[in-house]
Amino acid sequence: MPDWLKPGWLLGLFALIFIFLLAFTYEQTRERIAIQEQLRLEAQLKEILVAGSYDNEPATDVLEIEGDKRTVYRARLQGQPVAALFKTVAKDGYSGSINLLVGIKPNGELLGVRALAHRETPGLGDEIDLRRSDWVLDFAGRSLRNPMPDDWAVKKDGGVFDAFTGATITPRAVVGEVKKTLIYFQAHQHELFQ
Repeated sequence: MPDWLKPGWLLGLFALIFIFLLAFTYEQTRERIAIQEQLRLEAQLKEILVAGSYDNEPATDVLEIEGDKRTVYRARLQGQPVAALFKTVAKDGYSGSINLLVGIKPNGELLGVRALAHRETPGLGDEIDLRRSDWVLDFAGRSLRNPMPDDWAVKKDGGVFDAFTGATITPRAVVGEVKKTLIYFQAHQHELFQ
């Protein structure tokens, strides 16, 4: 083999070994990762749901909405609807998409909202995270009648929701997505629990 080919073969061999090790590690940890993701999801659902208000496993009572790319987790008590928990995305955050969990009672009232994942600016937009601020708690008990649909905006835009000092885009995105989710729920409520 010519000397000029040896570095290429050596690099190729190292790449193959690395790929094999990576694939092996993935296969060995895949099941544990799936279990941890399921436990995390169950904990997030329980943050919004009232303990004892449901008797099913909402994490497994799932409806995937194809066109909207939303996932709905359904809580029931003795077979009757208690809540629909939407995993949805506000695409217009300051630093990109904001993954949200929006819990809605059958009467259209919000149980709560949680930010699941985001890349908002630390110290400004990250106040949507309950670990940083209680701002998201203001959604509990609200509906499309409280406030009226035209008032579902931040105060700077004539609505009723507070923004953060120096950050309006992030709360605007969250309020807008929660409103869209409430409108979707109102239009499709009966289909969601069939």
